Amino acid sequence: MAGYKEPSFEERTALAQKAREKALKKFAAKPKMDEAEVARRKAAQEAREAAAAEKSAARKAAIAQAKAEKKAAANVPQPTEAELKAARDEKYAARKARKK
Repeated sequence: MAGYKEPSFEERTALAQKAREKALKKFAAKPKMDEAEVARRKAAQEAREAAAAEKSAARKAAIAQAKAEKKAAANVPQPTEAELKAARDEKYAARKARKK
């Protein structure tokens, strides 16, 4: 019984060259895409990109608006010391009136 014979360098390169030629023939035999189909696909891709950009811009605008609303809500004027004292005095007076 004969053992396994390792292929020589020349055999391996010849086999690789045949595989390359076979792949090239397969690629060359593939029909070219129709120009109308290429244009249709390009238009569809551009429409998808435009929709994605519009969605992204809307999301960024919503985030900016939410930040502006939050900032506006944080700018509520704080009561002055006099207003705080008047409110405290009013509570105190109401508590005294309830006790009587």
